Amino acid sequence: MSFFGRLKQQSRSVIEWKNPHSELLFSQWSDSGDEIKKASKLILTSGQGCLFIYQGQVKAVITEPCSINLQTNNTPFSTTIRQCMNSFEPEPKVRLFFFKTSKILNQPWRTMSANLCDDPIYKFSIGLHAFGHYSYQISNPEAFFIQLIGTQENFFMNDFKDIISTRMTHSMSVQNHFSYTEINENRNEIRIDLTRKFQSVFKKLKVMMSDFHIESIDFDENTSKRIHQITTKKQAIDDSHLQQLEAMRDAVRNEYGTVDFSVGVGIGFRQSMAQAFHNTQMQSPSLADDSISKLETLKKMVEAELMTKAEYSTKNQQALRSF
Repeated sequence: MSFFGRLKQQSRSVIEWKNPHSELLFSQWSDSGDEIKKASKLILTSGQGCLFIYQGQVKAVITEPCSINLQTNNTPFSTTIRQCMNSFEPEPKVRLFFFKTSKILNQPWRTMSANLCDDPIYKFSIGLHAFGHYSYQISNPEAFFIQLIGTQENFFMNDFKDIISTRMTHSMSVQNHFSYTEINENRNEIRIDLTRKFQSVFKKLKVMMSDFHIESIDFDENTSKRIHQITTKKQAIDDSHLQQLEAMRDAVRNEYGTVDFSVGVGIGFRQSMAQAFHNTQMQSPSLADDSISKLETLKKMVEAELMTKAEYSTKNQQALRSF
């Protein structure tokens, strides 16, 4: 063996995780049976854990800071390694991993695509995006390894972040009883529902979630366009209705149904409304019905603030006298 080969073997006689990358969650120290067998000491510092794999199964886990002699120490971790390495397997399949036990703080998250639910009133799909941040800690390293690491040698925080974002997107759903017009006023209820569902996602991954926050829930681009179309259409309908009320107000103010065309909406529209009002007066199928209709019209005008209460009172008395 060369000098550098002997130096490497000597330097690796101690199993320790020196200067790990700040973004690493799991990192393989070795998959060499000889190297692990010849190691004399295991050193773990604060925030580190170690996991021993034998024949594809997790055989030993240690999560507390320590400095133990692997050849003589009788802790479950060192004893398990000695038993496995002294078996009669000619080339035992072994792997040794370090992992982070400390809490990972303030990790940003966002749904990877818009979640869709049906608007119960307007009958179209609502797309929602959400983002925020969370903190977490690996609560069961054995289960975490089995579910997420597998054959990988290194597993980074970004790898976990991608998995979380995907699963959050799949689990994010809002009850269909909310219309798009009700999303804002019910954001707190939506946040509580999503927090509960996201906690379930972390629990299944054997990760303890804390400090979970949803900073924003917004409509996606397609939904925003659809809402703009609905709002524009609704505004046009409201404007048309307002024009009709204004025309009827002017007709009511004039005892003979003549409209002042110099004020308000277009002449053609005002003429048609005045003529319709005049025709209604001329036809007069029933004096009582006509008076009731006038009362209803007057009430609508007051509600739309197109007539003062004083005017309403005067016209109301005139209508009542016509019974």
